[in-house]
Formats: sequence, C-alpha cells, structure tokens
Amino acid sequence: MRFFTLLGSLLAAWCTSSAELRFDFSTTPEGKTPTNFSAGLFGAGPAPAWQTISDEVPSAFAPFAGQAQTMTRQTVLAQTSQDPTDERFPLLVYSGEEFRDFKFTTRFKIVSGVTEQMAGVVFRFQNTSNFYVLRASALGKNIGFYKVVNGERQSPVIVATSITTNVWHSLTVDCSGIYIEVSLDRQKALPTITDKSPPDGKIGFWTKSDAVSHFTEAVVSYTPRIPAAQSLINTILKSQPRIQGLRIYTLATTNTTRILASKELAEIGQPGTEAEIKALQEGAVSFGRESGTVIVTLPLHDRNGEPIAAVRIKLKSFLGEMQNNAITRATTIVKSMQEVCTSGDDLLK
Repeated sequence: MRFFTLLGSLLAAWCTSSAELRFDFSTTPEGKTPTNFSAGLFGAGPAPAWQTISDEVPSAFAPFAGQAQTMTRQTVLAQTSQDPTDERFPLLVYSGEEFRDFKFTTRFKIVSGVTEQMAGVVFRFQNTSNFYVLRASALGKNIGFYKVVNGERQSPVIVATSITTNVWHSLTVDCSGIYIEVSLDRQKALPTITDKSPPDGKIGFWTKSDAVSHFTEAVVSYTPRIPAAQSLINTILKSQPRIQGLRIYTLATTNTTRILASKELAEIGQPGTEAEIKALQEGAVSFGRESGTVIVTLPLHDRNGEPIAAVRIKLKSFLGEMQNNAITRATTIVKSMQEVCTSGDDLLK
C-alpha cells in the first residue's frame, strides 16, 4: 500500500509542469487539409471537406476606446461541405497526441447553413463512436455539451445564448481532473460539468450537417503525460535516492532492446546490450562492476512469471560485497516494481 501511495504522490508532483501547442494553419497551402489531422464523420452522409482558406480575422486584443477593430487576412481552417443530411457530424481530429488535463481554445465563425449553423470542438476523442462535443448553435441560439459513447449520444447540457453568424467568437474547454469548464467569448457559458471517469483522448474540430464554419488561433495548454514506466522509476528513486542508476528496457525488435524509462531522461530510446536481451528472452541475470559500484541486469516479470522487461540497476558498492549480495539487493528493488506492474501493458500506459 505504501508503494501505491508513493506512486500517486510522485505522479501528482510531476504533473504540475505544463506545455502549449499552437495550431498554425498558415503553414498549410490553401485548399489542403492540415498535416497531423485526420478527417472523420459521425452519423450519416458524405465525407466532410476540411481545408484551409483565406479570411479576415480581427485582432485577438480589444481595441482602444474609439478605435475600430483591426482586421488581418489569415489562413484559417474551414469545413466547407454543405450536405444537408440532418444526422451528419464532420470531425477533424489532431492525430499527434492525446490529452487528459488541458485547456483548448479556438476562435470560430459560423458562415452559413440552412439545416444547421453550428461550430464546435471534439475532445477526449477515442474513435468516431466515442468522444465529447462542445458546440455553439446560431440557429438554436444555444451552447451545448454532450458525450458520444459507443455510437450513442448521451443527454446534453444546453444553455441558451446568442451566437451571431459571420462574427468571430472564442470557445474554450478546460478539463482538470473530473471537472470540465466551458467559456464562450471569455465568459463562463455552462455550469461546471463533472465527468467521473475521464479518459485520455485526442482533440479536434466539429460541425453539423450543412454548416460552413471557420476556425483559427487554436491553442491547447496541457499537462504532459508521464509514461507509466517512467513514473515507476521516479517512484523507486524517490523512496531509494541512493540508487546510482535505474533503467527499464523493452524489445525494439526480435533481437534488440531500447531504454523505455531511465533515471537519466536523455538515455530514453538508446539501445541495450546483450545482457538486456538475455534477461528478456531467457530470464537471465547479469552482474558487473565499475569503480565503487555494482551493476545488475535482471528480468521484470508479469503476474504469470513471464519476462516483460529488463531492469538495469546500478548500486553503490561496499567493501567486500559479493555478487550474490548485490543480486539480492537488486532483486528486492525489482520485486517492489512487480507489485505495481503486473503486465506488459502496465508499462506502456
């Protein structure tokens, strides 16, 4: 139980850092779909048409009193298909990364639509049958949130509000733990939403039916995810700071290994040696010495006793330390890792 507590505490401490990702549509030639994005469709009807076009966009900063708002011509993202199928939901999803705790903001403009006039974002996207939606409707004069679970739309949260067409608005979804906050034009737009089991997922853009909508200045600020293997190493090092070196290796190919996690982050991805291959393929234990230290490489087993990784441990030695003693010390460390990591999938979460 103490090990689980350490794991949770350390993960929380490491998750305080943040990163930012800006989507620059100006790098995509007009008429093309931005790279690292995949178009999809939920519902019925023909495929969507996501492409970049040129449009006038106002400055993100409010003008001084008495001054007109400055407009600049930019390359923006647009969904331009106009098929009127009612249950047709075009999606464009960023394929580069998944997010759990994040703040996603974009500016949008609803240009036209007869059946619908909507624009929005998708997040916590798993596939075209499982995702979350935040959308604004000019025809319906409201803003709404709902989840799609196994292809079925769940009960929405909808609040009446005025959405003007051919005017740029800002839309923000802020996910922190189990809570979701929504803002429209920098004002809170929906009551705080509680999501009891939030999954990691991708983010992207959304429209409905024949709505033509434009998007620009999309930014996601997020807490980088720490791979489970690295969290495991961080936890061990916190509880045993005198460990000189600690690495977890997995197979890269049939006969090569790579570092999956390490005390030294710069080592991640580097190839292993014959000792790690033997630990993984044969369950072998290897021993070596360096000046004042001992090095033990041994397998990490799953709940069935099968090797799922190799662990290389470097420990400060003491006068007269024998090989068996060093292996025993290293084995104790690996056993504590196996209490938490019971399958290969546990390392890759």
